[in-house]
Amino acid sequence: MTPEQPLPAAMRRDYTERGALLESDLAAAWPEQFARWFSEALEYALPEPNAMIVATADAAARPSARTVLLKDYDERGFVFFTNYTSRKGTEALENPQASLVFPWFAMQRQVIVGGAVEKVDRAETEAYFASRPRGSRLGAWASPQSRVVPDRAAVDAGLEAAVERFGADGEVPAPPHWGGLRVVPETVEFWQGRSNRLHDRLRYRRTGGKWVVERLAP
Repeated sequence: MTPEQPLPAAMRRDYTERGALLESDLAAAWPEQFARWFSEALEYALPEPNAMIVATADAAARPSARTVLLKDYDERGFVFFTNYTSRKGTEALENPQASLVFPWFAMQRQVIVGGAVEKVDRAETEAYFASRPRGSRLGAWASPQSRVVPDRAAVDAGLEAAVERFGADGEVPAPPHWGGLRVVPETVEFWQGRSNRLHDRLRYRRTGGKWVVERLAP
């Protein structure tokens, strides 16, 4: 830290711009509420509003987190795609629980999800894979994601090998080790920043086959 940099402990911002989140504001179901906030994030022109932090843990409960892109959501849950042999893919399948955070800081909002992880149907994976740019499809074959590689040249060589394998314009199918994961929510929390750190936190929680809404202390 340089002398002109402020200490992290001294960096404060009072959340006063976006108003309250009251129980009367919520949609009847979390998918509708998420759609409402996601639409507002798009209108706010946030950079990559579908970016979310995905936290997983291995079989020994050692956690890891990273940012990935949400690709679909509905009442079944939130979907992203990955190499199943990557760290997140391996952990999500060995210990099928995950947490998601949508960090919409500019709007003083977060959405926090917790739930089980399941693979999406293979047909859904293949349909999404076919919609990706060709370079991204080749990249899925080229990279042994999360594994140690000696240098950047090894990454570039992997892409060259994929191009050679499928040709300049040949069909690039979805790799068998690549596909979608769905986080099936048990909880979906909508967090709205408020003044004096007394934020509004309203959570949908699944219990006994139905959803209840509860307020959490800030």
